[in-house]
Amino acid sequence: MLQIQGFVFNFASENTYIIFNENKNAWLIDPGNMNEQETKAIDDFITGNGLKIQKILLTHAHIDHVLGLQWAFDKFKVPVTMHQEDQEVLDMLQASGMRFGFQVNPVKVDVEYIHEGNVLELDGEEFKIYHVPGHSPGSVVYHNDNQKFMISGDVLFEGSIGRTDLYKGNYDQLIEGIRTKLFILDEETQVFSGHGNPTTIGFEKQYNPFLR
Repeated sequence: MLQIQGFVFNFASENTYIIFNENKNAWLIDPGNMNEQETKAIDDFITGNGLKIQKILLTHAHIDHVLGLQWAFDKFKVPVTMHQEDQEVLDMLQASGMRFGFQVNPVKVDVEYIHEGNVLELDGEEFKIYHVPGHSPGSVVYHNDNQKFMISGDVLFEGSIGRTDLYKGNYDQLIEGIRTKLFILDEETQVFSGHGNPTTIGFEKQYNPFLR
């Protein structure tokens, strides 16, 4: 049985997630920790529960989702899994930091690219990959059908969708991706977003004002 632990980090109240199982094997998703206190919180949870980080996953590479990426890569020494279309977004990290008024060093990590239709496994639990651009060019969703949940990044929120006014954003593309790839899934599927509270596919199909 998979468990999900969320943390709310940095200036954007970004959701960082750890998925783990009874074997203590775990994935770290979107490490957004940006200061010592936040880093200690996530490190203490991993250490205190004896977790072994097998992968570092990115839903996308906007600055608020990768502020702890270099720390995570240096600490756990596992490749960073992401979509190739967001490599250029990751490469713009230093410039993004300047826009927000603080300095960020470029990240130097080993990357493994994933694509639409790929399947990742955590001790036999399968996660399907959906490429849903529009918020960023390489936004992906990680979907576990067995336990009916997804990590959606900034694609879909409770009552909202990701911004489309950022670099290579596209409103129509995002809406199309949500409708054709996510809204066809079981309505009970839980959605763990990059910001805010969890929701479900059924709730968003009925009440999300952008998608009704």
